[in-house]
Amino acid sequence: MGRVTQRRTIARVNVAPAAANAPAAANGTAAANGTAAANGAAAGNGHGDGSPVGVAVTVGPDTLVAEEPLEIRVGAAGAARPPLAVTMRTPGDDLDLAIGFLLTEGIIRSAQDVRTAQLCAGDQEANTYNVVDVALAAGVPAPAVDPARNFYTTSSCGVCGKASIDAVRTRSLFNVVGDGVRVAPEVLAGLPDALREGQRAFRTTGGLHAAGLFTAGGKLVCLREDVGRHNAVDKVVGWAVRQGRLPLAGHVLVVSGRASFELCQKAWMAGIPVLAAVSAPSTLAVDLAEEAGLTLVGFLRGQTFNVYAGAQRVVGLEQAAGPVARSAGATAATAPGPGSRS
Repeated sequence: MGRVTQRRTIARVNVAPAAANAPAAANGTAAANGTAAANGAAAGNGHGDGSPVGVAVTVGPDTLVAEEPLEIRVGAAGAARPPLAVTMRTPGDDLDLAIGFLLTEGIIRSAQDVRTAQLCAGDQEANTYNVVDVALAAGVPAPAVDPARNFYTTSSCGVCGKASIDAVRTRSLFNVVGDGVRVAPEVLAGLPDALREGQRAFRTTGGLHAAGLFTAGGKLVCLREDVGRHNAVDKVVGWAVRQGRLPLAGHVLVVSGRASFELCQKAWMAGIPVLAAVSAPSTLAVDLAEEAGLTLVGFLRGQTFNVYAGAQRVVGLEQAAGPVARSAGATAATAPGPGSRS
């Protein structure tokens, strides 16, 4: 199995006004550490307004997040198991990823539907371990492998390759409408910081998404990182499946980035009543949250956030109803405020 991070040699370029780089430019030679500088007299060197610039180039190592394909094979025990999906992911927690994917796609219902799940070597290299082989328990129907509906998921798209809208939508076994959990605004406001504190790989690469499962009181239960948000969520859900913790009633799922239709669906499939994202939701995400009875929070940054659905689970917003998004501060509800997209 590959590493979560890899070291690569890069050229780091710093562009600054010539005056700031005058000593380096006057030197005229590259330093022993690989730094080269050029002053504003160099050909083509200049701002758009004609003012001179200095360019410093440092050659050295950088830490990158790993991205590798993971093939998920599924079928009955004792028979050949064909590939069902290939996802581009960050290596690590691959069994959780595969099991979470199967659960959120409606292929399995619980850990009891899986007889065995194991990492195995792929066809290309003996030690890549980029294949998870899942043998289903007796009586569990194997998914039909149709080339038109095979899953190819990238780090930015978790549903690429599906042939129709009907193939995207999967209904949950768990009814979250009656989940009466309530979360205080100040707890919600503190969750992004708690998520970042747990992101060890992000601190060294700056290139990973995260999904964190929290109690209603703000205690972190499980955190997973991945180059793809949907993979990070599947890793959290797969962990919960293998721990026998489904449905995840009374919990909050926090995700970096935006809240898509697919992430809402994955939360619903795991029985999670509250999904909170640090950025914006899509219209389909809001529609699905309302249909499923989920609480959907977006733009969860600093001490403010917007509630797009299920406001009754946020303390102080019990009377809020309807599809209109509302903004809340850490201590009180306010009028809708602006949100900056990212």
